[in-house]
Amino acid sequence: MTSPHTTVPGAGTASEQGWTARQWGTLLVLCAALFLDALDVSMVGVALPSIAHDLDLTTSSLQWIVSGYILGYGGLLLLGGRAADLLGRRRVFLIALAVFAAASLLGGLVDSGELLIASRFIKGLSAAFTAPAGLSIITTSFAEGPLRNRALSIYTTCGATGFSMGLVLSGLLTEVGWRWTMLLPAPIALVALVAGLRLIPRSPREHGPGRGYDLPGALTGTGAMLLLVFTVVQASGAGWASARTLGSFAVVAALLAAFVAIETRSSHPLIRLGVFRSADQIRANLGGAAFFGSYVGFQFLVTQYMQSLLGWSALQTALAFLPAGALVAVASTRIGPLVDRFGTPRVIAAGFTALVVGYVLFLRISLTPQYAAVILPSMLLLGAACALVFPSLNIQATNGVKDDEQGMVSGLLNTSFQVGGAIFLAIVTAVVTANAGHGTGAGSPQAVLDSYRPGLVVVSAVALGGLLITLTGLRRRSESYGILVASSTESAPSAADATADTTVDVDAVVVAD
Repeated sequence: MTSPHTTVPGAGTASEQGWTARQWGTLLVLCAALFLDALDVSMVGVALPSIAHDLDLTTSSLQWIVSGYILGYGGLLLLGGRAADLLGRRRVFLIALAVFAAASLLGGLVDSGELLIASRFIKGLSAAFTAPAGLSIITTSFAEGPLRNRALSIYTTCGATGFSMGLVLSGLLTEVGWRWTMLLPAPIALVALVAGLRLIPRSPREHGPGRGYDLPGALTGTGAMLLLVFTVVQASGAGWASARTLGSFAVVAALLAAFVAIETRSSHPLIRLGVFRSADQIRANLGGAAFFGSYVGFQFLVTQYMQSLLGWSALQTALAFLPAGALVAVASTRIGPLVDRFGTPRVIAAGFTALVVGYVLFLRISLTPQYAAVILPSMLLLGAACALVFPSLNIQATNGVKDDEQGMVSGLLNTSFQVGGAIFLAIVTAVVTANAGHGTGAGSPQAVLDSYRPGLVVVSAVALGGLLITLTGLRRRSESYGILVASSTESAPSAADATADTTVDVDAVVVAD
């Protein structure tokens, strides 16, 4: 990873003194799109009971309202990231945003479960293109260093805020009608689309030798991600050891093996495999999967606990999450300077520590509501963790990467988030189901609460794993010195630069293929 104080030539156009009005406008448009993407992941949760009643859906059908979005989002992110590099980031972002607006309108007007699930899949698909395209627009428009760190901290914190505030808005809107939770993103997306047409800078399509369309890689990579997410989502119902589940995982493994073989030989790969020579890239992607996976599992359990066991309304449940979302929003402009001063590994480690402590504290829950003593401290710690980790992971994943590969690494990181969320949510759900019990007292409030605790332990263990992964970066940094950038074409650091920052990992060098 590049030092936060090092500017890689060609990384951006922002001046060292500040941003222009157009750059501020571009950032706001991109923040609005990411806010909507994250909002849609969480906002539907509280509205599910009302949707089931209105559209007469079974539990298995209801699951696909959530899973359909994750399937489209997580399955197509790799393709979305590379499409942004090859077709032009502005073009891909705006087309996908228009599709997102149309699908939002469709979702609010449908009268059948099948059409609602289809609209959710289309929204997830469009988000798979807007998320990596938006991130790569930022990383190619703001110079690497403090200016980009500040932009990324604002941008990614908007995503964390959208995810946190989704439950709050869902609770408020569901009181009026669940269709408003589907319709709300449409006008916001349209306003962002109109503003984006005027403000987002044009980016040329890639041309020249070695560039083209890796169709075999796109088919095998996208197929593997789609089938992986689909298999994980279905495994809890079909059984993890069932022939269908094991067979699907075998096909996923075969597709991934074929993908790696194709990418190794391709002159214009969907993913340049050399990027995985960077230890910081690996830590960022594993950390992203652990962080988002643990949080999705936690949110699922907490929502069930509050509504099913405590008897709270949708609005009360939403307001319980409000402190976390508010803390993320307040901290949005303060993370960049922290990264500039301490580096991403230390900030990420601090965030994961807060996350683990917050999960462990929540293990004290009982059948009696203890908001001030138990729930509130956990929510505040989770809010602090989101504010610290999300921006820092994005900074770590994109620093030192060439402009024409920003979409690729952005898609890779977002894929880690979504696949991690799908996998760990399925695991948490399976653990809770296995501990539900079937004997005397099964189904009682105490038995249900007891079945939640192992799930919370799994959530805490996943977060702890993310912390341990991050700590390996701190250990290696203490053994290294000098500034090394993630490209073999960059010149060696000067003695003055090496003296200025001695915290960069020698494992973070990426050798260009």
